[in-house]
Order: sequence, then structure tokens, then C-alpha cells
Amino acid sequence: MKALLIANPKGGCGKTTLSVNIAGYLANKGQRVAMLDLDRQQSSALWLNTRSDTLPPIRAFDAKKQHDLPHDWLVVDSPAGLHGKNLEHALKLAHKIIVPVAPSLFDLQASHDFLQALAAEKAVRKNKCHIGVVGMRMAPRTRAAATLEQFLATRDLPILAYLRETQVYVNAAFEGKSLFDLPSHLAERELEQWSFLLDWLEQD
Repeated sequence: MKALLIANPKGGCGKTTLSVNIAGYLANKGQRVAMLDLDRQQSSALWLNTRSDTLPPIRAFDAKKQHDLPHDWLVVDSPAGLHGKNLEHALKLAHKIIVPVAPSLFDLQASHDFLQALAAEKAVRKNKCHIGVVGMRMAPRTRAAATLEQFLATRDLPILAYLRETQVYVNAAFEGKSLFDLPSHLAERELEQWSFLLDWLEQD
């Protein structure tokens, strides 16, 4: 089983949006997907409970009850404030880490500190897991995007996508859907923004 950790200690940066849409993509590819919602708000769990049985299945992961069920992927929606032993434990599970960054000074600073903490972790130092960054609620060739690129210039981390702010994500989530559950004409522009991220996700 491959584990994907969506993490940033800053709340409101888009962790759940990324988590549910990545899980939806993998499920639509025929992968056996489970989600672990570690956030107190349990937004991913709510989304799963809303999801129709007619859609590609995604299981809620319970380490105590479902450890014997086979999964190809585990998508972990982490809580705000993830650090210390909790971060260390999460990294032991993770094959890949995606860090969503929102376009504000405060989010960039929190992300800077978090990426420094990640770099100090043994699993990252030994290249046991790979890290990518996603610009949330921003478009390329904007001041926010340029600031993020400058911020990452010395860190050798890929920017996997810029995901613009749109109601498509909100409307899909109300129905327990991801972009990848929608008819393509309803999310064509958004799906284009995901192409590099999805290629990175599927690389070994």
C-alpha cells in the first residue's frame, strides 16, 4: 500500500480539498483507496459519508478495524498544527507528501517553517518519501505564484500545480464527489491544472 500525506500545519490552506480530489482520482482509476482523516473537523470523513454508493468506492480507514482489508493507496488528510512526534509518525507511513500553500504572507511563513521541519526528518533525509508543493487558490503568472516560486527556488521542490479558486470544487464536494467524478465538460479547465500533479503522483 502506498501512503500519501497531505500536510501543512496552517489551517485553511486546502488540505481537505486536495485529499478528497486525489482520492477521487485514484478511485476512478480503479485503485483500492482508503482515506484517513486526522483533522478534528473531520471534513474528509463528512465528504466520504456524503459520497454515493454508485461512485467509485473510497473506504474510511480505521487502523483498528480495517487493517486486514487490502488497499492500493492510503490518502491521509492531516490536522493543522502537525509537528513533533505526530509528524514523525505520519512520515513513517508516507511514500509521498503534498504540501498545499495558500497565497498569503502568513501561509508562506508557516509553510517555510514546516518545510524546514520536514527537511530535518530522517525519512525525508534518506529520500524515503518525496515532497511536492501545490499552490492553492492561485493561478500561474500572478504575484502569488511568483512569490511561491521565489520562496521555493532554493529548496529543490517541485510545484505540482496551481489550482485556481472556483465553485466547481465546492459544488462537487456537496455531493461527495471529486472533480474526477464529474462529466469532463463541467471541470475541463480544472482538470488541465491537475495533469502534472497526477503524473508526479504515479511515478515510483
